[in-house]
Amino acid sequence: MTAASSTDIAPNKKLDVHKVRQARIYGFVLLALAILVAGVFGLDSSGDANFRLSRPTDPWALPNLVIPAAPFNYIAAAILAFLGVRQFLRGGARWSMISIGIGFAIVVAAFLVWATAGKSFSLTGMLQATMVRAVPIALGGVAGVLSERVAVVNIAIEGMLLAGAFTGALMGSLVGGWGGLAFAVAIGGLFGFILAALVVTYRMDQIIAGVVINLFVLGVTSYVSSQVFSEYRFLNNAPVFRSWKIPVLGDIPVIGPMLFNQNLFVYGALVLVAVATYYLFYTRYGLRARAVGEHPRAADTLGINVYRTRYINVTLAGMVAGFGGAWFTLGTVGRFDENMTGGRGYIGLAAMIFGRWHPVGALMAALVFGFADSLQQKLALLRTPIPSEFLAMAPYLATIVVVAGFVGRSRPPAADGKPYVKE
Repeated sequence: MTAASSTDIAPNKKLDVHKVRQARIYGFVLLALAILVAGVFGLDSSGDANFRLSRPTDPWALPNLVIPAAPFNYIAAAILAFLGVRQFLRGGARWSMISIGIGFAIVVAAFLVWATAGKSFSLTGMLQATMVRAVPIALGGVAGVLSERVAVVNIAIEGMLLAGAFTGALMGSLVGGWGGLAFAVAIGGLFGFILAALVVTYRMDQIIAGVVINLFVLGVTSYVSSQVFSEYRFLNNAPVFRSWKIPVLGDIPVIGPMLFNQNLFVYGALVLVAVATYYLFYTRYGLRARAVGEHPRAADTLGINVYRTRYINVTLAGMVAGFGGAWFTLGTVGRFDENMTGGRGYIGLAAMIFGRWHPVGALMAALVFGFADSLQQKLALLRTPIPSEFLAMAPYLATIVVVAGFVGRSRPPAADGKPYVKE
């Protein structure tokens, strides 16, 4: 064996050892979850969990899904134990990610069945709320993708969402809903342009620049909210975009209310995900943007203007975030409250990482977070014995779990976060 071949084998051995160790860790996690499901959800479940799949007004009604709570949870625990043991067997490492993904899905299902045992729960309503709650996270994720695909880390998404929410409420109160939406998109684009100027032209540290924008927006909006809106209430009373059901499609059981009976922001989010995907992966401009994110110097030698490309993409990202911020006011309550975005911009960044810097992946991840967000509200209605403070932590706990489990597996653009100096 030559020296070169021996050096090639060593990294492979290290990689195999790492996979085996990781598979065993996942095995212990799955076995612990099996014990949890059997010992808590199984023993403490009585009666049937009744999930409503249709509403009284639906023209095509489905029968309720009735699940015996205790048997279901014991079966779920058995499946979790099988998946856990599988991780310790030969070849288990190949199924680690699939096993852990299935495992967490089973735990969520078991938790829902346990919480609904002896009660009735609208599954269709929760899925509809999931889609609504996922909107600002998905749009924040798309904004992050547009920025980081050109190697600009956009920590300022939270501030852009908050600025869009504030502007939407203020201008919506003065000029109407559509005018407020236009101004919200514009203010998001303005902050995107400011971020681009700070990090591209002046080469300011990208993380610090994003934090500065976040703090600035939080300070200004908090001051105006407490000092101005409290006295001049007519400035904080914007109209809300109502839901619009697409004929025929909106009547499909379960799927119809979730996708085809929503307001402008849900439809807009789906369209923007599709447009961003087409732009980045099916147009020459998107190819240039991705080239700037992977190897800006090589892109420069081919005649691509690196600075202009970054300015355009980060400004577009700000506009998307501004649209997402308007959801908080023009899409829900019609008024602005201090720091009402509640960290959704940061969760959007986690969705971007989970989605592997792809708009569709970010949307799928946002649905996971949206599900956690809607779940804590629905469970409060079921009066589960879990304190409301812990239920409110659900979307943030989901963020921690996802980022901890997947951040090491996702590869960002090669030049992400690195300033470019033209020679």
